Amino acid sequence: MSFDELGIWLNHFEYHAQHPRTLPSGVPDVLSTAERSLIARSIATFQLGEQSEGATLQRAADRFACTHRQPPLARIVQLFIAEEQHHAALLEGFMLDHGIALKRRDWTDAAFRRLRRVAGFELYLHVLITAELIGILYYRALEKVTECERLKLLCRTLVCEELAHVGFESYLLLALRTGRPVAMRGWLRFAHRLFLVTTASVVWLTQRAVLRQAGYSGRRFLSACLRQYDFYLKPARLPVTADAGRINAGRSSAGL
Repeated sequence: MSFDELGIWLNHFEYHAQHPRTLPSGVPDVLSTAERSLIARSIATFQLGEQSEGATLQRAADRFACTHRQPPLARIVQLFIAEEQHHAALLEGFMLDHGIALKRRDWTDAAFRRLRRVAGFELYLHVLITAELIGILYYRALEKVTECERLKLLCRTLVCEELAHVGFESYLLLALRTGRPVAMRGWLRFAHRLFLVTTASVVWLTQRAVLRQAGYSGRRFLSACLRQYDFYLKPARLPVTADAGRINAGRSSAGL
């Protein structure tokens, strides 16, 4: 297990903590009545999901960093949590400006929070990356269903940062899987994909008004989620080199 790139990720999160993304003033901010009706409950659910004190995650990261002697990880997670809180604040500002009520509770968010409370750091990462992969597709869908320039820019901003988060989380998960028996790695991948499909199915059922408007059928949405998962977490296949090709050809001709 190697975490050689933690210093790079620490620099990334430190930089963005010092230069947080903001939306420029003067961007056209007209949300039609029909658009507001379409997105209100949906965007409120995702805003609630972005909003967390992160105490449980921080404690899990602190324990993991201490056990594995990786002190930068605790600081990275602290900065990561601050970015998620910034996302919640950006969404809240947009919602309040357009008279969209905030949600104080939602059963899907409550289920995620209960799962995270009993999770160790590695399981927490699986839950986090699942939420982020689905969130990326949701924000892209939200951008498609509105003509509001401010909301479009907000969605692009969130997707940009969520992509970096997924890169960080997948780096950690792949590092954790390295060195484990092949069978265990296969089982973990199967279980995580099943969790992703289950969660994405619930999201599509509860947010299907926005997703359908953006062109996502249930099957297409699940397929897009799985493609993202495979892009970030599917084991890489090393290319066959010329020497390896000649060796394999020699073995074949020798009847090996």
